[in-house]
This record gives sequence, C-alpha cells and structure tokens, in this order.
Amino acid sequence: MSIQIYNTLTRKKEHFSPIEEGKVKMYVCGPTVYNYIHIGNARPVIVFDTVRRYLEYRGYDVTYVSNFTDVDDKIIKAANELGEEVGELTDRFINAYFEDVGALGCGKADVHPRVTDHIEDIVQFIGVLIEKGYAYESQGDVYYRTRNFKGYGKLSHQSIDELKVGARVEQGEKKENALDFALWKAAKEGEIAWDSPWGAGRPGWHIECSVMAREHLGDTIDIHAGGQDLTFPHHENEIAQSEAMTGKPFANYWMHNGYINIDNEKMSKSLGNFVLVHDIRKQIDPKVLRFFMLSVHYRHPVNFSQELVESAANGLERIRTAYNNLQHRLKTSADLGDQKDIWIYKVDELVRSFEAAMDDDFNTANGIAAIFELVKLANVYLLEKNTQTEVLEHFIATFDRLMGVLGLQLAVDNELLDGEIEALIEERLVARRERNFARSDEIRDELKAKGILLEDTAQGTRWKRG
Repeated sequence: MSIQIYNTLTRKKEHFSPIEEGKVKMYVCGPTVYNYIHIGNARPVIVFDTVRRYLEYRGYDVTYVSNFTDVDDKIIKAANELGEEVGELTDRFINAYFEDVGALGCGKADVHPRVTDHIEDIVQFIGVLIEKGYAYESQGDVYYRTRNFKGYGKLSHQSIDELKVGARVEQGEKKENALDFALWKAAKEGEIAWDSPWGAGRPGWHIECSVMAREHLGDTIDIHAGGQDLTFPHHENEIAQSEAMTGKPFANYWMHNGYINIDNEKMSKSLGNFVLVHDIRKQIDPKVLRFFMLSVHYRHPVNFSQELVESAANGLERIRTAYNNLQHRLKTSADLGDQKDIWIYKVDELVRSFEAAMDDDFNTANGIAAIFELVKLANVYLLEKNTQTEVLEHFIATFDRLMGVLGLQLAVDNELLDGEIEALIEERLVARRERNFARSDEIRDELKAKGILLEDTAQGTRWKRG
C-alpha cells in the first residue's frame, strides 16, 4: 500500500508521489521566538517529526526545513519590556526551544533558517512581486494585491469576497484593499530595521516563509505543514506570494494538525490555562507527553487533561514493561522452544498492521493500537516455559523499530549494571534495618534518577528499569 496524505488544498486523501523519486522536500512553519513554546506549539513539532521519521522508515531521503521567526512586533515588544536586544532575546528562546523539543524526542531540522539571515533575499523577492504588479509601495510599507492573484482563498476554501467581509484596515495602514497584507513594514522610531528600496523597515510575517522555503527547497516543495491555525491567513498568503513570484505550485501537499484544548476548553492566557512546555515537562515525563500527543490522529483536536495524560503514562509503561521483560528473558533463554517461525510470522503481521495505519495519513492512533497488540503477543509468548533467542530478539528489534518511528526510544543506556543495582538495593536494606532512612531515601532517589524503579513488597524489594 502506498502512503496516503490528506491534502488540505484538495480536502481529500491523495496518493503521495514526491517530485523526485525517493526524496522528500518538507517545510514546517516554526515558532516566533519571544517566549517559551506552549503545548499547542509542541504538537506540530511532534507530529511532523513523526511524519519525517515514518517517511525515512519507508526509505525516503527527507530534507526537513523549519524556520525561526526572529523579528516581529511581539519580539520587539518583549525585548523592550525586558531591556534586551532583539538578537539577545531570540537567541535565548531559540536555545530554549531546542531544549524543550529535544526533551520531547524531536530531532533538529536539516535547516533552521532565521528571518534575519534572509533579509536581502526577502527584499529581492518583494521587488519581483512589485515588478509583476502583485505588490505596491505605500508610505514606506509594501503590500500584496490579493485581487491580482486569481487563486486567492483556494487553501482555506473561501472566495475572496467572503474573506473580504472579515477584513479590516488597521490604524496607520494605507492599503488599496482591506485584504491586502504587508510584505514590508516601514520602521518606527527605535525599532530594529534594515535598508530597502522603500526605506528602512523589516519584513512582514507571511513573506518570510515563502522566501526561506524557496531558498532552501526550491520553487515547488513536496509537503508544507503546520498548525491548523496557520491555514488562513498565513499559508494562504504564502501560496499567493510564492505562486505569483514563480508561476509554479508552491507545495503539492498541505498538512495541518488540529488544535489542543485544556480540560475541554480552548487554551488561552485569558482563561489561565496556558501551558508552557518549559513548565509542564518538569511535572510530566516528556516522553509521556509525546506519546499522549500521538495517541490521537494528528488532524483531530486533542484534549489535554490530567486523567488523559495519566492514561497515556500507563499505556507507555505497559509497552516499556513488556519490552523490559523480553530483555530480561533474553538473558536466560535456553533455546528449547519450538514453533519459532509461527511467532515471527505473528510479529510481522503486527508490523504490517502498524505500517497500514501509518500509510493511511500517518494514523499514529491506530499505529499505537498495533503496538499494544504486539505487547499482548509478547506477554503471551513470555508465558511459554521455553523460549528462543531468535524470537525474543525479533520481538525486541520490532519494538525498537516501531517505537523509533514514534520517536519513543525504549532501550536505555544502562549506566548501572544489574550487579551494581543489587548492591545498592542491599545497602538500602541495611540502611533501613539501621533506621538510617536518610540514606535509604538517598539510594532510592539515586536509582530513580538513573531510571531504576523500586517496589517494596512482602517478598522483598523488586526493581525494574523505568
């Protein structure tokens, strides 16, 4: 089965056929770096990191580009309030972004372009749009003429007249049409600015991605992705700019992830339910947060609640436990079992189920369901009195492959050997007998920090790798 992608542009699933066989050019809109990212920002990063991983799993060579908007009104305002230079502020939050998404298991893009590194390219791009009659200068600002682009509204599936109803002219703007949008903004006193043929200023928001996508991926790209909130006006405007400039389709497939609600309410600062990844990952294992996000199809809304996150944590723990039990049995397997081929066939059937789910518009929810079936199968196999090394290794390798697609590594670097763990547990038992509870707690915390979980039972202390 080939990969099917739901294309926002056509509103239907389509067979994925890249421009160049075996290669994928993918652009994902990145953050505006004036604060820590919130969990709404994190969802597209997790989703499209997973899409990239699956495309690579399927053998594609993916060039993945995700930008940083490092100059705009919010950034300038934040820098002024904090008494920082714009570059100092954006550097700090770009580093914070990498720390947050790295904790969520997201790899870096092949290129993370910054707007401020592409000012000359942006100025040239705008110049071509003016020459072609798609843009005009007005008192130091430059605007895009939406009426001149015949396909305007095709991504959001609205006519230009419908869109015009909700459009308005902001104070100080001198536009020909309320729907026209800024490509270049004249500098205000004290603001960061660059020289241009229209005077000192800085780029508008929408032009940035058109320019950076073209510079790093070419005139037409395979997949353009981002949050649902970017469909209009941001992505609509990108299409208008890029296709007016090149005369070619900007992207063949448009992918958008759904919104995040907090306890069934829309996340917003005014409601006080605004959740930053920087804060929440101190309370929730970031791997659990990633697993939670992927437990729902990317186009559907996600409801973030304590109950649902705990359910995700329990689900991930079930998978880890099965995996660790397989690893433990592997150390003692006597290779006395039979029916090896039958068990390997059953495992491979579930791999095919996982792939069928992911081929169907990257349905991670159904992919995870296939992994839970793999957990059940592993647990049944572990009930066998005699097991075989080859089957156990096949189970383990399959978990590694499928969970790797989801960005959830199960294998851990065992900083402590089993003998060292047992020695620490014995030391802790001695400390407890001697009522040295401080040392007992210290050992428990030390082991927990290294991923070793202790359980005190009537039969003694048991441990497992968490």
